[in-house]
Amino acid sequence: MIKDTKQWYTSWFDSPFYHILYKDRDHTEAQHFMDNLTNYLNMPEHGEILDLACGKGRHSIYLNSLGYKVTGVDLSENSIAYAKQFENETLKFDVHDMCKPYKKQFDAVFNLFTSFGYFENEEDNLKTIKAIRDDLNPSGFGVIDFLNSNYVIDHLVSEDIKTVEGIDFHQKRSVVDGYIVKDIAFTNEGKDYQFQERVRAFTLEDFETLFAKANVHLLDVFGDYKLKRFDPKTSERLVMIFK
Repeated sequence: MIKDTKQWYTSWFDSPFYHILYKDRDHTEAQHFMDNLTNYLNMPEHGEILDLACGKGRHSIYLNSLGYKVTGVDLSENSIAYAKQFENETLKFDVHDMCKPYKKQFDAVFNLFTSFGYFENEEDNLKTIKAIRDDLNPSGFGVIDFLNSNYVIDHLVSEDIKTVEGIDFHQKRSVVDGYIVKDIAFTNEGKDYQFQERVRAFTLEDFETLFAKANVHLLDVFGDYKLKRFDPKTSERLVMIFK
Protein backbone atom coordinates (compact mmCIF):
# COMPACT_ATOMS: atom_id res chain seq x y z
CA MET A 1 0.00 0.00 0.00
CA ILE A 2 1.43 3.35 -1.02
CA LYS A 3 0.27 5.90 1.51
CA ASP A 4 1.91 9.28 1.96
CA THR A 5 2.10 10.74 5.44
CA LYS A 6 3.08 14.28 4.43
CA GLN A 7 0.42 16.98 4.54
CA TRP A 8 -2.10 15.48 2.14
CA TYR A 9 -2.13 18.28 -0.41
CA THR A 10 1.64 18.23 -1.00
CA SER A 11 1.52 14.61 -2.18
CA TRP A 12 -1.94 14.30 -3.75
CA PHE A 13 -1.79 17.50 -5.86
CA ASP A 14 1.66 16.46 -7.06
CA SER A 15 0.38 13.04 -8.11
CA PRO A 16 -0.48 12.33 -11.77
CA PHE A 17 -3.58 10.50 -10.50
CA TYR A 18 -5.05 13.75 -9.11
CA HIS A 19 -5.05 15.18 -12.63
CA ILE A 20 -6.52 11.97 -14.08
CA LEU A 21 -9.39 11.89 -11.56
CA TYR A 22 -10.37 15.51 -12.22
CA LYS A 23 -9.57 15.72 -15.94
CA ASP A 24 -13.23 16.28 -16.90
CA ARG A 25 -13.65 19.54 -14.98
CA ASP A 26 -15.72 22.04 -16.92
CA HIS A 27 -13.36 24.45 -18.68
CA THR A 28 -16.16 26.43 -20.32
CA GLU A 29 -17.85 27.11 -16.98
CA ALA A 30 -14.49 28.15 -15.52
CA GLN A 31 -13.89 30.56 -18.40
CA HIS A 32 -17.35 32.11 -18.03
CA PHE A 33 -16.59 32.57 -14.34
CA MET A 34 -13.35 34.40 -15.17
CA ASP A 35 -15.24 36.60 -17.69
CA ASN A 36 -17.94 37.42 -15.13
CA LEU A 37 -15.45 38.07 -12.36
CA THR A 38 -13.12 40.36 -14.27
CA ASN A 39 -16.10 42.31 -15.65
CA TYR A 40 -17.66 42.66 -12.21
CA LEU A 41 -14.36 43.86 -10.72
CA ASN A 42 -13.93 46.28 -13.63
CA MET A 43 -10.31 45.19 -13.90
CA PRO A 44 -8.00 47.75 -15.48
CA GLU A 45 -6.85 46.96 -19.01
CA HIS A 46 -3.64 44.90 -18.77
CA GLY A 47 -4.24 44.73 -15.00
CA GLU A 48 -2.05 42.41 -12.92
CA ILE A 49 -3.56 39.29 -11.35
CA LEU A 50 -2.06 36.80 -8.90
CA ASP A 51 -3.62 33.33 -9.34
CA LEU A 52 -3.02 31.82 -5.90
CA ALA A 53 -2.83 27.99 -5.85
CA CYS A 54 -2.97 27.92 -9.65
CA GLY A 55 -2.32 24.19 -10.14
CA LYS A 56 -1.27 23.53 -13.75
CA GLY A 57 -2.26 27.06 -14.67
CA ARG A 58 -5.43 26.70 -16.75
CA HIS A 59 -7.13 29.77 -15.23
CA SER A 60 -3.92 31.80 -15.40
CA ILE A 61 -3.57 30.95 -19.09
CA TYR A 62 -7.17 31.97 -19.82
CA LEU A 63 -6.90 35.21 -17.82
CA ASN A 64 -3.72 36.00 -19.73
CA SER A 65 -5.57 35.44 -23.03
CA LEU A 66 -8.04 38.15 -21.93
CA GLY A 67 -5.15 40.63 -21.84
CA TYR A 68 -4.19 40.55 -18.16
CA LYS A 69 -0.68 40.26 -16.81
CA VAL A 70 -0.83 37.09 -14.72
CA THR A 71 1.41 35.41 -12.17
CA GLY A 72 0.35 31.87 -11.22
CA VAL A 73 1.78 30.40 -8.01
CA ASP A 74 1.40 27.00 -6.40
CA LEU A 75 3.12 24.81 -3.81
CA SER A 76 3.23 21.90 -6.26
CA GLU A 77 6.59 21.85 -8.04
CA ASN A 78 5.27 19.34 -10.59
CA SER A 79 2.30 21.55 -11.50
CA ILE A 80 4.46 24.67 -11.85
CA ALA A 81 7.05 22.78 -13.93
CA TYR A 82 4.19 21.79 -16.28
CA ALA A 83 2.70 25.31 -16.37
CA LYS A 84 6.01 26.97 -17.22
CA GLN A 85 5.77 25.75 -20.83
CA PHE A 86 2.97 28.34 -21.29
CA GLU A 87 4.95 31.33 -19.97
CA ASN A 88 5.29 34.48 -22.04
CA GLU A 89 6.10 38.16 -21.45
CA THR A 90 2.88 38.66 -19.45
CA LEU A 91 2.39 35.18 -17.96
CA LYS A 92 4.72 33.81 -15.28
CA PHE A 93 4.59 30.82 -12.94
CA ASP A 94 6.36 30.36 -9.63
CA VAL A 95 6.51 27.85 -6.73
CA HIS A 96 5.17 29.71 -3.69
CA ASP A 97 3.57 29.02 -0.30
CA MET A 98 0.25 30.89 -0.14
CA CYS A 99 0.62 31.46 3.62
CA LYS A 100 3.32 34.03 2.83
CA PRO A 101 3.01 37.31 0.92
CA TYR A 102 4.39 37.26 -2.62
CA LYS A 103 7.15 39.69 -3.64
CA LYS A 104 4.91 42.26 -5.35
CA GLN A 105 1.38 43.71 -5.35
CA PHE A 106 -1.48 43.16 -7.79
CA ASP A 107 -4.80 44.60 -8.98
CA ALA A 108 -6.47 41.34 -7.94
CA VAL A 109 -5.62 38.11 -6.15
CA PHE A 110 -7.77 35.11 -7.15
CA ASN A 111 -7.97 31.97 -5.00
CA LEU A 112 -10.21 29.75 -7.10
CA PHE A 113 -12.08 26.43 -7.02
CA THR A 114 -11.73 25.61 -3.31
CA SER A 115 -7.98 26.12 -2.97
CA PHE A 116 -8.31 27.14 0.68
CA GLY A 117 -8.90 25.48 4.04
CA TYR A 118 -6.44 22.61 3.63
CA PHE A 119 -4.09 23.44 6.46
CA GLU A 120 -3.70 21.36 9.60
CA ASN A 121 -2.65 24.49 11.46
CA GLU A 122 -5.61 26.86 11.91
CA GLU A 123 -3.24 29.82 12.02
CA ASP A 124 -2.25 29.19 8.37
CA ASN A 125 -5.77 30.05 7.17
CA LEU A 126 -5.49 33.50 8.76
CA LYS A 127 -1.93 33.88 7.46
CA THR A 128 -3.19 33.21 3.92
CA ILE A 129 -5.83 35.94 4.11
CA LYS A 130 -3.26 38.36 5.54
CA ALA A 131 -0.90 37.41 2.69
CA ILE A 132 -3.64 38.10 0.12
CA ARG A 133 -4.24 41.48 1.80
CA ASP A 134 -0.52 42.29 1.54
CA ASP A 135 -0.44 41.16 -2.11
CA LEU A 136 -3.09 43.75 -3.10
CA ASN A 137 -2.28 47.26 -4.27
CA PRO A 138 -4.40 50.10 -2.76
CA SER A 139 -7.19 49.64 -5.33
CA GLY A 140 -6.91 45.84 -5.56
CA PHE A 141 -9.52 43.16 -4.81
CA GLY A 142 -9.17 39.72 -3.21
CA VAL A 143 -11.39 36.85 -4.36
CA ILE A 144 -11.84 33.53 -2.57
CA ASP A 145 -14.02 31.00 -4.39
CA PHE A 146 -14.90 28.29 -1.86
CA LEU A 147 -17.46 25.53 -1.65
CA ASN A 148 -20.68 26.23 0.26
CA SER A 149 -20.13 23.86 3.16
CA ASN A 150 -23.82 23.77 4.16
CA TYR A 151 -24.85 22.71 0.66
CA VAL A 152 -22.02 20.18 0.25
CA ILE A 153 -22.73 18.51 3.60
CA ASP A 154 -26.49 18.35 2.87
CA HIS A 155 -25.80 16.70 -0.52
CA LEU A 156 -22.85 14.50 0.45
CA VAL A 157 -22.67 11.24 -1.53
CA SER A 158 -21.12 8.89 1.02
CA GLU A 159 -19.60 6.48 -1.49
CA ASP A 160 -19.16 6.03 -5.23
CA ILE A 161 -16.76 4.74 -7.88
CA LYS A 162 -15.51 6.95 -10.71
CA THR A 163 -13.71 5.23 -13.58
CA VAL A 164 -11.26 7.36 -15.57
CA GLU A 165 -8.66 6.04 -18.03
CA GLY A 166 -9.38 2.50 -16.85
CA ILE A 167 -8.73 3.31 -13.18
CA ASP A 168 -11.56 2.71 -10.69
CA PHE A 169 -11.37 5.49 -8.10
CA HIS A 170 -13.26 4.41 -4.97
CA GLN A 171 -14.40 7.61 -3.24
CA LYS A 172 -15.77 7.80 0.31
CA ARG A 173 -16.95 11.12 1.74
CA SER A 174 -17.58 12.09 5.36
CA VAL A 175 -17.54 15.02 7.75
CA VAL A 176 -14.94 14.59 10.49
CA ASP A 177 -13.99 17.14 13.17
CA GLY A 178 -15.11 20.12 11.10
CA TYR A 179 -13.50 18.86 7.87
CA ILE A 180 -15.16 17.58 4.71
CA VAL A 181 -13.10 14.48 3.98
CA LYS A 182 -12.81 12.42 0.81
CA ASP A 183 -10.90 9.12 0.93
CA ILE A 184 -9.74 7.95 -2.49
CA ALA A 185 -8.48 4.40 -3.08
CA PHE A 186 -7.53 2.72 -6.34
CA THR A 187 -5.23 0.17 -7.93
CA ASN A 188 -2.99 0.92 -10.90
CA GLU A 189 -0.53 -1.47 -12.53
CA GLY A 190 -0.76 -3.85 -9.58
CA LYS A 191 -0.12 -1.20 -6.91
CA ASP A 192 -2.68 -0.05 -4.36
CA TYR A 193 -2.89 3.68 -3.70
CA GLN A 194 -4.71 5.61 -1.02
CA PHE A 195 -5.10 9.38 -0.78
CA GLN A 196 -7.23 11.71 1.27
CA GLU A 197 -8.59 15.21 0.66
CA ARG A 198 -9.46 17.31 3.71
CA VAL A 199 -11.08 20.73 3.51
CA ARG A 200 -12.26 22.74 6.50
CA ALA A 201 -16.03 23.13 6.38
CA PHE A 202 -15.81 26.90 6.62
CA THR A 203 -19.08 28.83 6.53
CA LEU A 204 -19.54 32.45 5.51
CA GLU A 205 -19.53 33.33 9.22
CA ASP A 206 -16.15 31.60 9.66
CA PHE A 207 -14.73 33.65 6.80
CA GLU A 208 -16.20 36.85 8.25
CA THR A 209 -14.32 36.12 11.49
CA LEU A 210 -11.06 35.51 9.58
CA PHE A 211 -11.55 38.67 7.52
CA ALA A 212 -12.10 40.74 10.67
CA LYS A 213 -8.91 39.33 12.23
CA ALA A 214 -6.96 40.05 9.03
CA ASN A 215 -8.45 43.56 8.87
CA VAL A 216 -9.92 43.12 5.39
CA HIS A 217 -13.43 44.15 4.36
CA LEU A 218 -15.93 41.81 2.74
CA LEU A 219 -17.59 43.69 -0.14
CA ASP A 220 -19.76 41.10 -1.86
CA VAL A 221 -20.80 37.45 -1.69
CA PHE A 222 -22.03 35.32 -4.60
CA GLY A 223 -23.40 31.78 -4.73
CA ASP A 224 -22.34 30.55 -8.17
CA TYR A 225 -20.12 31.27 -11.17
CA LYS A 226 -22.81 33.44 -12.78
CA LEU A 227 -22.48 35.70 -9.72
CA LYS A 228 -26.01 35.12 -8.47
CA ARG A 229 -26.65 36.08 -4.87
CA PHE A 230 -25.53 33.68 -2.15
CA ASP A 231 -28.10 31.51 -0.40
CA PRO A 232 -26.71 29.48 2.55
CA LYS A 233 -28.99 26.51 1.79
CA THR A 234 -29.13 26.32 -2.01
CA SER A 235 -25.95 27.90 -3.40
CA GLU A 236 -23.25 25.47 -4.52
CA ARG A 237 -20.41 27.99 -4.18
CA LEU A 238 -19.32 30.72 -1.77
CA VAL A 239 -17.55 33.45 -3.77
CA MET A 240 -16.28 36.32 -1.63
CA ILE A 241 -14.89 39.66 -2.83
CA PHE A 242 -12.89 41.66 -0.29
CA LYS A 243 -10.21 44.29 0.10
